[in-house]
Amino acid sequence: MAIWTQWLDTTLLAPVPHRQVVLTIPKRLRAYCRSRRRLLGEIARVAAPSVTAAIRTLTSERDLAVGIVACLQTHGSRANWHPHLHRLVTDGGFRPDGTFVAWPAHDTARLTEAFRRAVLRWFVRVELFDEDQAAGMRTWPHSGFHVHTAVWVPEDDRAFAMRLARDCARNPVALARLTFDRAAQAVTDRSVKADGPTADTETADPLEFLARVLVHIPDKGHVTTRYVGWYANRPVACGTRRPCRARAAPEAHAGLRSPTARRAPSRRDQLTRPTVSRRPRSRSRPPAPALPPTLPPR
Repeated sequence: MAIWTQWLDTTLLAPVPHRQVVLTIPKRLRAYCRSRRRLLGEIARVAAPSVTAAIRTLTSERDLAVGIVACLQTHGSRANWHPHLHRLVTDGGFRPDGTFVAWPAHDTARLTEAFRRAVLRWFVRVELFDEDQAAGMRTWPHSGFHVHTAVWVPEDDRAFAMRLARDCARNPVALARLTFDRAAQAVTDRSVKADGPTADTETADPLEFLARVLVHIPDKGHVTTRYVGWYANRPVACGTRRPCRARAAPEAHAGLRSPTARRAPSRRDQLTRPTVSRRPRSRSRPPAPALPPTLPPR
């Protein structure tokens, strides 16, 4: 975690304001994410255009590239099953020439509605819902979808940005908040929140608590932290991302190496990599072996 946050601070995050965006889905959809573990990643993929479109609409800039660091969380404050999305988003976007445009004051109601429609369309597309079920959920007065964008990170407060990033990618439990009573055979988990309905402690059986924690282990190869737009790993995701970032902040990203540039082999590579010598192939075929002489009949 420390190495990851240091990489965010020194390499990835641009020197611009950021904002935390938390997207929550209703309880009816959380059961699907538990049986289909990769479904939350698909929800994160369809939610990214909603955030980008909201920033582009409010700024009237259709070519803005928005930087998003998306973290998939499946747990709440007490290691309970609560799949949701934490995003560290640039508070605006970058033009093709590298100019940063700030995200104006906005209402999250329209963004929440766009997020809800995008997720329900995806559920219909993958045949988890039919059209009638999706239309019925769109009529709910309290949809269960929620988008929170109130946490703002100034440009010069990098320490707060790193704390926020660690909170977005934190583990379901922390050893500092756990106590084990050997006599009573009980585990007490203290909530990470200081106030609210889940700010108290909870005591559970050790096996029950262990089963609750094991649910949050992702499948093999499942990526829980993703980078979108301006922060995408692949330049093909945003064709002008790397040149624009270099122009926008040359002192912060001057040490970045082009992903297509090949690294010169080091002395260690020359010592560890075996040298394979190949003999030139001869175009002429070798003569066929002579047949053994036939024995005279008895």
